[in-house]
Amino acid sequence: MNSDTILTQTPEKGSLRFVILVSLVAALGGFLFGFDTSVMSGANGYLRLRFGLGDAMLGWTVSCIIIGCIAGAAFAGMMGNRYGRKRVLIVSALLYIIGIGGSALAGGLVPFIALRMLEGVAIGINCSLCPMYNAEIAPAKYRGRLVAMTQMATVTAILSGMLLSYFIAGAGNEAWNITSGWRFMFGAGVVPGTLFLILLFFVPESPRWLIQKGRAEEALPILLRIHGNTAARQEVLDIKRSFAEETKLSFGEAARQLMKGKTRKILVIGTIVAMTQQITGINAVMYYAPEIFRQTGSGTSGSLLQTLLVGVVNVVFTALSLWLVDKLGRKLLLLIGSGVMTVSLLLIGVSFELGQTGGVVIIVCILAYVAAFAVSLGAVVWVLLAEMFPNRIRGVATAIANMALWAMNFVVSQSFPSLLSSIGPGKTFWIYGAAALFTFLFTMSQVPETKGKSLEEIEAMWEKNHASLADERGFAPSLQEN
Repeated sequence: MNSDTILTQTPEKGSLRFVILVSLVAALGGFLFGFDTSVMSGANGYLRLRFGLGDAMLGWTVSCIIIGCIAGAAFAGMMGNRYGRKRVLIVSALLYIIGIGGSALAGGLVPFIALRMLEGVAIGINCSLCPMYNAEIAPAKYRGRLVAMTQMATVTAILSGMLLSYFIAGAGNEAWNITSGWRFMFGAGVVPGTLFLILLFFVPESPRWLIQKGRAEEALPILLRIHGNTAARQEVLDIKRSFAEETKLSFGEAARQLMKGKTRKILVIGTIVAMTQQITGINAVMYYAPEIFRQTGSGTSGSLLQTLLVGVVNVVFTALSLWLVDKLGRKLLLLIGSGVMTVSLLLIGVSFELGQTGGVVIIVCILAYVAAFAVSLGAVVWVLLAEMFPNRIRGVATAIANMALWAMNFVVSQSFPSLLSSIGPGKTFWIYGAAALFTFLFTMSQVPETKGKSLEEIEAMWEKNHASLADERGFAPSLQEN
């Protein structure tokens, strides 16, 4: 359906309202991931009892979805480049509906895991293409917050799913939850999946993808609505120029491009940035929050309420990141967030090791950790991955970085129950604290600032500055040019 049905064009200035509406639709892809995360957090205790799961099998049941996410991320860039962002997202919405709806109806553990993997394929596609789509739609001035909408949708879904799981669990006794309650938790995911599918038919294709395919005449009306007449025509020229050298790259050729010189360095930095989001342990907290709070002595009801508080903090500080990402910049937010996370995780570990689990220190530090993550790595990593790679290889590079992100998510989610039972919560959180410290040091030395630059300017920045990414402050001197 033509995008003209969404909003009338504003000829000279463009329409920020149009951009926001389109970005919100794409951000719903993140909502689907967040919803599953929170539902699994609320349901995993009942699934353990329903299927008689030990620690290792519980970890597999929770994390099996990530195998699908890795597969979805692997093919998202290639499929998005071939068929367009919009068409592939429509397919992903269908896969999500089948996966989460089927999980709710599964009669045994094997079909439940298989359907979660299918759902994971959809989530992997969404988490790769939705931020990329928003980055390609958004004006440079607002790109950070518009791309970060995906993360805002994710954490909103996490809170919504936590509330839903809490009320569903309260609707019956434990026996009912073990047999049926968890099914209602998963089945509710069909609603946002269907909404996402319907709304995708009302958004335009990515104008950069259209220009890459030689369809500039289709891209221009979209860019006119985003930028206005003068800026839109210049944007077309800039995008064409960025594709001029290698407009016909196949997937394999693009992959080979990534292994060359400066492009390899961009890929390595982007991949490590993606991994840092997960190795700092956030999904261990989000998937297993009730279990963590039970380790502090909270009962089932108390642990669920504390988990809801985690969700509220996550939403509030993600909303704050939308305001800060285009004001303070990506790098400073990463430094502040990873620094606070390091201190919080180390204090959590100390408290568990000293046996001080009955006080408020652990809960306060977990909330500080979640807040710091939400305002930094939670949103900023998706922004960087969507904007830092050159146009001609963005699909492949984003796929590789996202595969690394999901692989680390799998490692953390799979290993957390076993780590809790083997080395204990204190040392487990120290491991995540060490990862947060690494994130701080890596960001300081290697990650450039991309705030306020168009995608084409970022590409030119890499071209010009591949020889040196850091001065004494962690910036290349010329990164602030253009």
